Amino acid sequence: MGIVVLGTVALDSVKTPHGSQKNMLGGSAAHFSMSARLFAKVHLAAVVGEDFPAQHIDLFRRRGIDVSSLRKEKGSTFKWEGEYRHDDLNTACTLNTELGVLTCAFPRLDEAQRRIKSVFLANYDPELQYQFLKEMQQPAFVGLDTMNFWIHNKRSALEKIMKKAHLLVLNDAEARDLSLENNALTAARALTKYGPRMVIVKKGEHGALFYSRDCTFALPAFPLAAVVDPTGAGDTFAGGVMGYLAKAGKLTPTHLRRAIAYGTIAASYNVQGFGMQKTAAMAMADVRARFTEYVRFFKFS
Repeated sequence: MGIVVLGTVALDSVKTPHGSQKNMLGGSAAHFSMSARLFAKVHLAAVVGEDFPAQHIDLFRRRGIDVSSLRKEKGSTFKWEGEYRHDDLNTACTLNTELGVLTCAFPRLDEAQRRIKSVFLANYDPELQYQFLKEMQQPAFVGLDTMNFWIHNKRSALEKIMKKAHLLVLNDAEARDLSLENNALTAARALTKYGPRMVIVKKGEHGALFYSRDCTFALPAFPLAAVVDPTGAGDTFAGGVMGYLAKAGKLTPTHLRRAIAYGTIAASYNVQGFGMQKTAAMAMADVRARFTEYVRFFKFS
């Protein structure tokens, strides 16, 4: 079972208490793909500039990710620079953003990709998410991510695409912001009224909350002694969730729990290195081993 992801592929420069790195491979679709690839064939739809390093495209290919819809256009690649402070590794302070080719180009799919039934709309302009989804031929399952910028500046467009989504994935602050509720559970419940029948609220080091009318549960994060770089952890989490569900082809409570657990494990690898140092090297055997350890952490009689 394949999965199509629309989002950004970027060059990130990040500073954390553990050091700094410049022009790393990043972006919502890139991080998503690097974890979803473990479960399903990923078709990456994004736009980069002429300055995008060829070795990054080669990395995608070596990891089995289809880059036929990764368009290289005249201009510069989307760049993001951020910093995490000692007292708050859950929140990035954006220092600089260069949109580059994102302002003038848009990815396109071939006919076979349009027939793929699993679609994830990673963080992107909601108007373009809607335009992209219109090109798909009756997808069976659509996941959606967003961020505060779109909530504040393109709310009507966001509400429009939410009506087309089956699963909404967003962090705690975004869920409260979008729903105008102060509690994560009431926020998730309120967000289903916009269209998605399932909502995942990411709570960083405190795990994740899943809500639907038929099933509600929370899972903890994987315990780690140190976080090196949290950039892309939420996208990596979403990749694990969507990848597992695409492979399983089922949405039972058991499969949903396992999907969120696998997403949590993938994200735990992400934060242990800068950029994709850990997730690019991650193999399914690693994920399964940590999954077993994860279950042992919170199992009780």
